[in-house]
Amino acid sequence: MSKRLRIAAGIALATGLLVSVAPAQAQVETGPWTSYSPSFTVQERGCGTVSNLTFQLTCSTASGDQRAERRYATYTGGTRQFEGSFRITSLGGTRVSLKQTFREAPSAGPFWMLAVERGGRLYAVHGGDTIATGATVGTTVRVNTVHNTATEHRTYINGSRAHTYASSGTSFYDKFGAYRTSSGQGPATVVWSNIKFWRK
Repeated sequence: MSKRLRIAAGIALATGLLVSVAPAQAQVETGPWTSYSPSFTVQERGCGTVSNLTFQLTCSTASGDQRAERRYATYTGGTRQFEGSFRITSLGGTRVSLKQTFREAPSAGPFWMLAVERGGRLYAVHGGDTIATGATVGTTVRVNTVHNTATEHRTYINGSRAHTYASSGTSFYDKFGAYRTSSGQGPATVVWSNIKFWRK
């Protein structure tokens, strides 16, 4: 290395301009985790509308398919982690699903659903367990799901483990947004941010 290059490298190191690249680190559980970016499609049905990461149910209809969601690509086997933050900016309705893990094989259908009631209670749609409280209008909540497809689905709220659900199957996919549950209704507006995915 020439004297000029050595001097330039020394200056860069001293001023913090040279940054080492570390492996992607997930917010919860031990790795090693590898980050990835699955493709997605947007689903708008009934009175559901999507604008980038803002999801709205604009009606108070208590029947039919009312949804505004992103549906991510199917994953098969292994352990996957999803992370995202949501902020409810308005909730005139109640019992609106925010995050879903769907099973595609061997039998297709909703596997795990996180929903919110008016008042801020987060709960598991299947079984009704309270997962957390305090998801009130204007509050940002971070959600992580860690899913070993063969054994267990774990949910973390703001970094703390809040729910565990037994898992079996091979193929699943993630969805999030705003979706009317069978006992719920809008209107609702939910803004998601900081969406990340990892696998190991």
